[in-house]
Amino acid sequence: MSKNLVIVESPAKAKTIEGYLGNDFTVKSSYGHVRDLPKSGLAINIENGFEPVYEVTEDKQAVVNELKKLAAKADTVWLATDEDREGEAISWHLMEALKLDKSRIKRIVFHEITKKAIQKAIENPRSVDIDLVNAQQARRVLDRLVGFELSPVLWKKVRPSLSAGRVQSVAVRILVEREREIDNFKSTAFFNIRGLFDLENATLKAELSRKIKDYTEAENFLKKSIGAKFSITDIETKPAKRTPAAPFTTSTLQQEAGRKLGFSVAQTMTVAQRLYESGKITYMRTDSVNLSDFALDACKNEITSSFGGNYSKTRQYNTKSKGAQEAHEAIRPTEMSAREIEGERNEIRLYDLIWKRTLASQMADAEIEKTTVTIGISTLDEMLLAKGEVIRFDGFLKVYMESSDEDESEDGNSGMLPPLKVGQTLSLSEMTATQRFTQRPPRYSEAALVKKLEELGIGRPSTYAPTISTIQKREYVVKEERLGTERQYEVLTLKGAEVKKEIKTEVTGTEKGKLFPTDIGMVVNDFLVENFPQILDYQFTAKVEEEFDIIAEGKLQWQEMMKRFYKPFHIDVVQTLETAQRATGERELGTDPATGKPVIARIGRFGPMVQIGASDDESKKFASLRSEQSIGNITLEEALKLFELPRILGEYEGKPVSASIGRFGPYIKYGNVFASLKAKEGDDPHTVTFERAVEIIQAKALADSQRIIREFDRYPDIQVLNGRFGPYIKNGKSNVKIPKDKEAAKLTIEEVLDLIKVAEENPGQKRGKFGKVASKAAEKKAFAKKTPSKKTVAKKGTTKK
Repeated sequence: MSKNLVIVESPAKAKTIEGYLGNDFTVKSSYGHVRDLPKSGLAINIENGFEPVYEVTEDKQAVVNELKKLAAKADTVWLATDEDREGEAISWHLMEALKLDKSRIKRIVFHEITKKAIQKAIENPRSVDIDLVNAQQARRVLDRLVGFELSPVLWKKVRPSLSAGRVQSVAVRILVEREREIDNFKSTAFFNIRGLFDLENATLKAELSRKIKDYTEAENFLKKSIGAKFSITDIETKPAKRTPAAPFTTSTLQQEAGRKLGFSVAQTMTVAQRLYESGKITYMRTDSVNLSDFALDACKNEITSSFGGNYSKTRQYNTKSKGAQEAHEAIRPTEMSAREIEGERNEIRLYDLIWKRTLASQMADAEIEKTTVTIGISTLDEMLLAKGEVIRFDGFLKVYMESSDEDESEDGNSGMLPPLKVGQTLSLSEMTATQRFTQRPPRYSEAALVKKLEELGIGRPSTYAPTISTIQKREYVVKEERLGTERQYEVLTLKGAEVKKEIKTEVTGTEKGKLFPTDIGMVVNDFLVENFPQILDYQFTAKVEEEFDIIAEGKLQWQEMMKRFYKPFHIDVVQTLETAQRATGERELGTDPATGKPVIARIGRFGPMVQIGASDDESKKFASLRSEQSIGNITLEEALKLFELPRILGEYEGKPVSASIGRFGPYIKYGNVFASLKAKEGDDPHTVTFERAVEIIQAKALADSQRIIREFDRYPDIQVLNGRFGPYIKNGKSNVKIPKDKEAAKLTIEEVLDLIKVAEENPGQKRGKFGKVASKAAEKKAFAKKTPSKKTVAKKGTTKK
């Protein structure tokens, strides 16, 4: 047995590190946290200094038992979990759960998994930093208190099964407030004036620098320009510079991967984690923009050898985020000489982004020459401006250009301008006055929300991705595409001596990958803001983060923080349960002309709905809203139309066919079969024809038949099916992977039963809900012995003395 046991939190990390250490070291994974607060109950002893009651969960018992045996045989146990607060807490929980003797424990940290970094960490061990542990405990306990006490309030006052969280609720508030800004925004029209001038082998574009307010003024401007002489009155040239962006932090990587690669925040972190654990990049949860001297030298060598010395400019950036503490270096490749890597496609793409951003951060400024040409109009006291720029030295732009969340501006810049001189007379080809409209505030993408949270000081690198995932899982927010609407606009064109008017059409308001608060998200937000203003306050939430930072520095007892927070919070909870009115977001839309009863939009047990009749009306009728509708803006006419459903369309093969809307959207019902209507193809339950319904029924039947590869008469619960990731076996509610050397269509029932038996004996091989291999938790269960979970009260003395 090895003299040294190294414990990390993931198998991939263990595999990489094992390759750098000799035979005297055994590297094992804890598969994340081995202890946590139990899922049910408060598990916090409020009266006894907010002591958390931890337990080793059932799926971690086998892991803990194995690590205990290995630790007992080792001379030294090296705790090598991540260097942030979460990693420090995992090490502390391992120390407690394994009952390790402190004299045999060495804590090591590194921000990259390379041989050099691992060896340096082994040479410089330390003890577990209890201040970092306490900061993590404070966050965990505070979030449990908030969730445990707020959720029952929502069950009673809004709807069962809802939940609330300290950071998540604030993130939802940001989105709700933006949605209200958009709802209240009143767009105003204006006109842009643009002139096109013919030059030899070129066209010059110029614009009026001010916006014209209305049609009459725009028309007059063009009419007064008839027969005018246009000449260049001034040419101004100014040098300018562009400076590269800093190396990636967690939040900027999430933002840029969203913009450039289309990654979700969670996807970015998953791919980055794989790159880190395989030794290709440094630690991916950081708010530092610093680079080590080693990295700076590596960048300089790479830049000089690839582009020349004039492209190199060594820089150190200052970290601007509040409470930066998660790590000591920005996210960068571990080896700058490795321009490309082998791996899965998204790993290659993200690595390329990180490599380019890191290299560009150490490159020279781009040198640009900006030119502004002023064009006089003989009949008007107005000037047109033509702007252009030329890159004199590309500098860092040779490698990388940062993206932006902002929409592209509609200016007249056309890059490089043709040769021009002052006094030159220009020939007008045409002049246009195009109607434009002021833009409403943009909705947040995941990347933009991360940026906003960081600006407000809410959350830390380790919390951005789980926060955004959680608010979507709870259905307070949806990320989706929404089609725009057609809008007409006017264009006036002066050509020769005539001004012509055209009415054109454009699509506006199209959204792609944006976050929309749902009706239930808005109702819950309004209820929490009204009754728990402190919890939903941006400054309070940011102050809590700052206090976690102070705890991590050993300057504040975490129990003191809990005391100050809990008493007033608990009083608010009790008072709200006793006095607050039930929240439904109810809106009365008008009166049903057929019955004279009120028509109301509100949140019901199964989501947004409309009803005809008051709450105490025993004969009231209900209808679900469509996915694109909201209780906040649905009209009376739209609501009444929902009660036209279900529509009976006819009979097909002896069974009735109808169209309606349910909890999961519009559908066709054929006997006991349900088939979804496809809104993107123009399907609408109010207008869909019988013929189209039959097409949908037949398409579903065909898809279902192709999905089933094999069925077995004696075993009706067992099927061989085609899935998203290939064929698999469905055994009741369980899915089983089919080995690559087996042909699904030729499987016998005996072979299928054998595969099911193997899967049951080795749960790590089961297919998951979407056909994926089961989680690491399932892998651990493969060798788990069923032992009762043990609950442990956190030991006293976990604060620094």
